[in-house]
Amino acid sequence: MAWSAQQALEAANGTIIIMAENGTEVLLGVTIIAPHAAEMIGEAALALEMGATLTDLAETIHPHPSLSEALGESAEVALAKAIHVLLPT
Repeated sequence: MAWSAQQALEAANGTIIIMAENGTEVLLGVTIIAPHAAEMIGEAALALEMGATLTDLAETIHPHPSLSEALGESAEVALAKAIHVLLPT
């Protein structure tokens, strides 16, 4: 979960896993394990239904700080473009 979402909830942990097809970046599935995960599931379901890509999800405007921002940040991690988390080198 992105740091800002943790701060918004005062939560210490959470995980979002986004699966996407290599090459096309089309979303294949999303797993959300976090406090108030139900608040983010709607956006993930809509993205999957519309055939969104990682870039679509990453470029969607999310308020800051918010729970939904964690979903966009997770897509940015998959694209190696995240700015709120440390990426492996």
